[in-house]
Amino acid sequence: MQNTQKKVRTGKILLIIAAVLIVAVIAIGLIYRNEVKTIGSIEKEDEYGFYTMEYKSDYCFDDFLDVGASNDKELIQFVISKLLKGIPAKINETDLSCSTFKADTPNGEFVFGRNFDMDYSPSMLVHTKPDGGYESISMVNLAFLGYTEEHMPNGFFSSIAALAAPYAPLDGINEKGLSVGILLLPDKATDQKTDKIDITSTTAIRLLLDRAATVDEAIALLKKYDMHDSGDACYHYQIADANGKSVVVEYVDNVIQVLNAETNYQACTNFYLSAGKKHGIGEGQDRYETLMTTLQKQNGIVSVKDAMNLLESVKLLDSLDEKSRILYNTQWSSVYNNTQKSLDICIGMKYDNVYHFSVD
Repeated sequence: MQNTQKKVRTGKILLIIAAVLIVAVIAIGLIYRNEVKTIGSIEKEDEYGFYTMEYKSDYCFDDFLDVGASNDKELIQFVISKLLKGIPAKINETDLSCSTFKADTPNGEFVFGRNFDMDYSPSMLVHTKPDGGYESISMVNLAFLGYTEEHMPNGFFSSIAALAAPYAPLDGINEKGLSVGILLLPDKATDQKTDKIDITSTTAIRLLLDRAATVDEAIALLKKYDMHDSGDACYHYQIADANGKSVVVEYVDNVIQVLNAETNYQACTNFYLSAGKKHGIGEGQDRYETLMTTLQKQNGIVSVKDAMNLLESVKLLDSLDEKSRILYNTQWSSVYNNTQKSLDICIGMKYDNVYHFSVD
């Protein structure tokens, strides 16, 4: 009789525990349902390590702009608190070498080409649609978020760090046709110090994609914040819009410089374009010459296919940087159509395999 009573009590306890666990799971599912949906949207597109993700949860960018971040550590703390709900994460420091250009197409549209050059980098195209902001697609180097050939976002738990992706874009385009790309400069990091809210390089790109419809709006936004370069490196940016306007933005001795295109085309690599003592400092002059000479010969007019071929002509293949010892290879080549708000992209220099995406 006593054994029977004990079994009954034990059974009731197990039922209570099971019920509590079920309620807890349901509660967690309700609280984090959008994060779960976001992780569930991740798709592997290419064996090289190219993924796509539909960001369905709130990445709290309004909250970020209220406090800002003056370095990667502060940015990571914000991301852990707001997006990862306390789960530890990291954003790696790295060097990158890139090429960008803006041109017209034969049918009167505008394109923005971009090579992202680095050592092996898995990547992710992130589709965001924030409340009160512009819809966009942007490319993220997953190596910045700790992913490697051995550790990819192929399962639920391994994908949690990818929730930080909206804070690590390197190039992209929004629903208004504004596109942007970041490029390395060999200089000390920009570190503006006034009373403005602080932003980092990648959060600056997020700012422009979410809030700027034109180049002029993008410049006005950048001037409202103090820039602090990510990864203890220095960068400049090329920005283009659906009106055909293009600029290169540099920070020379912490002062913003805006370089307007002198023709209907413009290019940028990894050396200073601003006039003055730093003009020409850097590298990539050979790639810049190839871009500008080709565009000049064609009066700044190229088809989308021609634009991809031009990116292929300036790709980096096993290019060793003696200082950093990084073996640079082109990780992706993007041709953004500012008019169509779309993207043609080749991964890992596989130029016979073009993926096509659009903002909507």
